[in-house]
Formats: sequence, C-alpha cells, structure tokens
Amino acid sequence: MDARSATLDLADGRRAPVWWYGDAGAPARTVVLVHGFRGDHHGLAGIAAALASGSSSATPGWRVVVPDLPGFGAAAPFDGRHDVPAYARFVRLVADAVQPGGAPALVGHSFGSIVAAHAVAAGPDAFSSLTLINPIAAPALEGPQALMSRLAQLYYAAGARLPEPIGQALLRNRVIVRLMSEVMATTKDPALRRFIHDQHRRYFSAFADRRVVREAFTASVTGTVTEVAGRLTLPVQLIAGDADDIAPLDTQRRLHTLLPGSELSVIAGVGHLTHYETPELVAGLIGDFLDRHPAATGEGAAS
Repeated sequence: MDARSATLDLADGRRAPVWWYGDAGAPARTVVLVHGFRGDHHGLAGIAAALASGSSSATPGWRVVVPDLPGFGAAAPFDGRHDVPAYARFVRLVADAVQPGGAPALVGHSFGSIVAAHAVAAGPDAFSSLTLINPIAAPALEGPQALMSRLAQLYYAAGARLPEPIGQALLRNRVIVRLMSEVMATTKDPALRRFIHDQHRRYFSAFADRRVVREAFTASVTGTVTEVAGRLTLPVQLIAGDADDIAPLDTQRRLHTLLPGSELSVIAGVGHLTHYETPELVAGLIGDFLDRHPAATGEGAAS
C-alpha cells in the first residue's frame, strides 16, 4: 500500500510532514508510528502498510500516520534541544492534530519507544494503547553494548567538533553507515540484507545538521522506557527480538515485569531490525493487540 504525504498544522505553530496509510480523511481507528534514531518514516513503511491494508488484523480499517521526527527526514529541526521531552511533546501534538479529541494508538520502535513512552507518561489520556518495538529498557551506556555505545559517543562528539566539512563527511560516511548496518542486520537472506543496507544508505544520513544528530544520539543512549514505566497505565505491548544486542531480551523481560498486564511477544532469530526483517509479523502482532484494545475514532486534519 502506497503512502500519501501530507502536512499537519500543530498547535505550537510547527508544520509537521507526515505519511498516511489508509484513508486519511475518513473516521477510522488511528495509529501513530514513531521511528528510531537516525531513521525517518521510511523505516516503518512495511509495518504501516501491513496495518493499513487489513492483512494484519481481523478487523480491517486502520488509518496509520508516520511523522518524521524533527531534524530527521523532511522535518525541520527544533529551535531548542533535540531531547526526549521535546520529541514527546511533538508526538502528543501530532496525535492531537491527527485525531482531535480522540485517542489514537501509539507505536514506537527503538529510540521511538523511548519517545512514545514519555509521550504517554506526560499525557496518558491522549492515547488508547502503547506498542513498543525493540524497546530501550536500559541505558545503552550501561548495558552489554556499553563499549560500542562509548565508541559511538566519541564518533558523534568528533562529528560535532571537527571543522564543518570534515564533521559532516564523518557523520554521513557511507562506509561507517554500512558497518552499522552490517552489525545490526541478523538475517541471512542476501536479498533482504541488500534491502536493509540500501535503506540505511538512503535514509540513515537524512538528518538536518550535526547538532541534531548529536543531541538526538545523547537522548537515545541516556533515556529509557523503564524510567517512566510506573506511569504507563494504559494497555502496553512489547515486541522483542531474541537476538537483539541493542535492546537485549533480558531487559525486555524486566520491563515486562514493571508493567502489570502488559504483553510481551518475542520473535525468534531476529535482532534490532524487526521493522525491516519481519515487518508483516510485527504488524500482525500489533493488529491482534489493537483488535483487543481498540483506539477511539475521530476525524483527521491533514493539509
């Protein structure tokens, strides 16, 4: 299913580029998807299309909207810092613009899981349910990938401090992006690996400037879902990959215990890129969850 681009006029005066799947103008059950660090809406296209097509749900008719987070993809950066509270406010404003007076379902992947969880914690009545895909449940600088996170921290610091042309070249270096992609991909399917690498080559460097990517990286390795777990009182779904080195399965299980009544689904043989490697399976899990926890209906407001 093809996406339709649109622009939302948010209550704070920002114009937010979004991509709709399904009938954007008709009353329908609405889902807002939030992408991860250095990504944009393209990364969640497979999940969004499957949800909107009805193939993932016993009850078709999901209307799915995927915004680019400010500073990434087609979205202009914030004037202030690119941190979790700022992104959480943005997501709440998008939800209100998408479904005024309603309560759409909210889905976040990776860094998007942190943003989504904080958006719900700050405005629980704004959403009907929360799905976290490969959620970040422990600080990256303290987990099993702490060394790699420290190296990444040095990389982004160097990109910010070097002279402009050299810093930009370092942060957008295709060899480094390819290495990141190789590390994250777990599939052995050559065609799927080529697709993943091509997606990262095309979109992983679609950030506005060095300030944006460094601030967002800092937010991604210091914030967690766990720190607001006690305020997530709506239905919560967790989707994990059992081979995920970035969001290890043991941290997902601990998060699950902190969220009474939450649901945890584990996908075997997949790491952090479930949105690329198993998008239809992820969409099916989400669709089943949303069938049991339906979002409110309401009119959209795209322009």
